Amino acid sequence: GPPVLQIIKESQQQHGLRHGDYQRYRGYCSRRLRRLRKTLGFKMGNRHKFTGKKVTVEMVSDSRYLLLVLMEAERAWSYAMQLKQEANTEPRKRFHLLSRLRKAAKRSEELERLCESPKVDAKTKLEAQAYTAYLAGMLWFELQEWKSAMEAFNKCKTIYEKLASAFTEEQAVLYYQRVEEISPNIRYCAYNIGDQNAMNDLMQMRLSAGGGGGMIAEKLEALITQTRAKQAATMSEVEWRGRTVPVKIDKVRIFLLGLADNEAAIAQAASEETKERLYETLLAECRDSIQAVREEIKADSKQRERAMDTDTGKVSNLQYLHSYLTYIKLWTVVRRNESMAQALHAKLKEPQPDESRRGPRPQDLIRLYDLILQSLAELSGLQGLEEDNSFQKEVALKTLVYKAYRCFFIAQSYVLVKKWSEALVLYERVLKYAGETLNLPPPFLQDLPDVQELISEVNAEKYSLQAAAILDTGDAAETPSPSQVRETKPLCERLDTFRLDPALVGKQPNLVQFPPDFQPIPCKPLFFDLALNHVAFPPLDDKVEQKGKGGLTGYIKGIFGFGS
Repeated sequence: GPPVLQIIKESQQQHGLRHGDYQRYRGYCSRRLRRLRKTLGFKMGNRHKFTGKKVTVEMVSDSRYLLLVLMEAERAWSYAMQLKQEANTEPRKRFHLLSRLRKAAKRSEELERLCESPKVDAKTKLEAQAYTAYLAGMLWFELQEWKSAMEAFNKCKTIYEKLASAFTEEQAVLYYQRVEEISPNIRYCAYNIGDQNAMNDLMQMRLSAGGGGGMIAEKLEALITQTRAKQAATMSEVEWRGRTVPVKIDKVRIFLLGLADNEAAIAQAASEETKERLYETLLAECRDSIQAVREEIKADSKQRERAMDTDTGKVSNLQYLHSYLTYIKLWTVVRRNESMAQALHAKLKEPQPDESRRGPRPQDLIRLYDLILQSLAELSGLQGLEEDNSFQKEVALKTLVYKAYRCFFIAQSYVLVKKWSEALVLYERVLKYAGETLNLPPPFLQDLPDVQELISEVNAEKYSLQAAAILDTGDAAETPSPSQVRETKPLCERLDTFRLDPALVGKQPNLVQFPPDFQPIPCKPLFFDLALNHVAFPPLDDKVEQKGKGGLTGYIKGIFGFGS
């Protein structure tokens, strides 16, 4: 029999599902069905009349008949997945989606029935059973029959695990991939049945997915969002900086409910790629929540007219909620940029094995700290927090710490170009900023970079800088040899002089000057006849013929030439 899972996976990867294009895969299944029917002579009537035919057990001697039923199931399944994507904006398409899934499950049951024939080997029988269980589980999952869906998925998982253990590692990869695909669905069904630990399992699955995306990561995100939506029904308010604000927008409830889980996942991330992906996911959800609050504020005209309560001087609940979400977004941006800066700083300290490749430079970190300071400046201007002295003091302290780090890397960039005096002044500025933060109690320095470590590093860099400046002064007094002087003339103009110029074997050798300079050339002479106006020509009256009045006789003479 045909290798069911291998055929499905290869077809899906080559015809659209690598990018989630179910419509393209559906079209491929239709074309392949047409080719199979034409090859087998298994046509459903003619162009005038439809005559339905079914594949029977007697036909199974040719494995292409099994492939015919498999492609019909795949076509119905891909159409259902396409409708699922479109149902986000058009809910009515969900009814058609369920119809297609029922058809796919029916075709898979027919495939399993045909594979019970003794002509089919045991491997194909097991794969057909697993495929039927998978499509049945997808149908029950969409119908929200969690117990039936979980039983079907567990059956599918068990069969694929047994198949994987019976073959070599190379052949077992496909089976393990399918098990990974259905594991989030199993945990989500368990959560809906009543298992409270299932949500934590989903978060761990998303964390172990790493920096890659793909269908599994998208499915995990969708399942986690659905789980939070169920939990968000019980959430009605949030407290921030001593003020309780009601939360009535569902999207904001879901985001705030998953905020602690997202931050915990970021803290447990094993690699920088995973951490960066989680930060981007958190920021995207936060932006969507902020947009939802903005639309709510605009929709409420009364809220827009009295954005400030004239009696208490406090901003409205919606505006305060907007400030809270903006604070989360800006502080997340600060933490993400700080994480990237720390990773770059660690790479900056490492020796670069390949000098031809461009490594990290201090200028890259300066840009990151500029963005951090910009976010902190926006934090201090949040509406509703202008009079909060504790908040303003906290933001000012964070600004001092990040200014110190920014000055440090500016000084590092000056060291690279041997501007010793400018670098020394900036190091002193770093010590000044850092010294102002040391006088504050430890709780204020929480969640901030270590200032004491920065002071130690600056003191060490100052001594290194002074030594380098002294050595550089001594080197400047020495006159370099003529063979080591960098020549700016092109090679064609100094062929008689030997110079060690490494640039000649580099990517941009200075061989000739191009474009060449303009050279003077003789201009084409212009002649002006200035004497013509002063020349007196001789009279020509005697040469000019005097015309007389000859009348008719003269005219006749002129015709016959008598007058010439």
